[in-house]
Amino acid sequence: MLFSVIIPVFNRPEEVRELLESFVKQNFTDYEIILVEDGSSLSSKDVYETFASVLPVKYFEKTNSGPGQSRNFGADRAAGEWLIFLDSDCILPENYLEVLSRKLRNSSLEAFGGPDAGHPAFSPVQKAISISMTSFMTTGGIRGGSEKMDKFHPRSFNMGYTREVYNTTGGFSKLRFGEDIDMSVRILKAGFKTGLIREAWVYHKRRTDFKKFFKQVYNSGIARINLQKRHPGTLKAVHVLPALFVLGIPGCILLGVFFHPIFYVFPLLPAAGLLIEGSLKAGSVYIGYLTVAAGYVQLTGYGLGFINAFFKRYLLGKGEFDAFRDNFYE
Repeated sequence: MLFSVIIPVFNRPEEVRELLESFVKQNFTDYEIILVEDGSSLSSKDVYETFASVLPVKYFEKTNSGPGQSRNFGADRAAGEWLIFLDSDCILPENYLEVLSRKLRNSSLEAFGGPDAGHPAFSPVQKAISISMTSFMTTGGIRGGSEKMDKFHPRSFNMGYTREVYNTTGGFSKLRFGEDIDMSVRILKAGFKTGLIREAWVYHKRRTDFKKFFKQVYNSGIARINLQKRHPGTLKAVHVLPALFVLGIPGCILLGVFFHPIFYVFPLLPAAGLLIEGSLKAGSVYIGYLTVAAGYVQLTGYGLGFINAFFKRYLLGKGEFDAFRDNFYE
């Protein structure tokens, strides 16, 4: 068997239904699907049973341990040469597995990542969040879109690696957030070859409202500091920019009060770029304005999480688990 597609699930039965529906449309058959229910209160078992007769899908239930450990749980029960990891809120284009098979067969990659896109059926907020997450006006510029084969860091919403990579690295760590970047760093340190397969893209729903989106990016900011602690040297100047943006807002207000009103304008500068980008990509000025809102949620959420983590980890000297137990490890 070529592919074992492993999907950790936590309280997302409807998203799982949509994902499995997209598997039905695949024109490739050399694969299996492994659903790992990670201690959900909203089970996807009924959804699994609906598709069990038409798809090569297996279903497992376990106590909650986070996405990384759930992926390892699935990998231990997988038969494929390649372990493919998808988030449960993804939808596959019809040729995803066929394209992936062709690209991997003609490459020397041992681990890969693929990009994501917004689906036409997504809500306006979901479309705006999708645009914001891939925009270079926000933290989209630090999400690993480079095709440099020796430095590309796959992300777990759409990534995969060989059985040898899993056996060598031991799979994902116990991190609840940033575990995919941690995995990618360890893959590279072990000497394996990674790369981006642009043609193997997925539709990715992400969060359905700005409150959930804020929590997601806030945790991403925290994870960046935790990753620097685990892997010194992985923190780059670009990762600090959202925190500088957050800290710069009160600074600009004070400068505007005491020196010149022009300083009030500086925190608003990303808005113009986000409005234009969102409007053009979605073909809607309304979604353009929502993209502005999503962008500011993203920058402030990520920046605040980063600042909080820097204070707790570096200034207070707290450990990775103790500092953020309520965020990741409850």
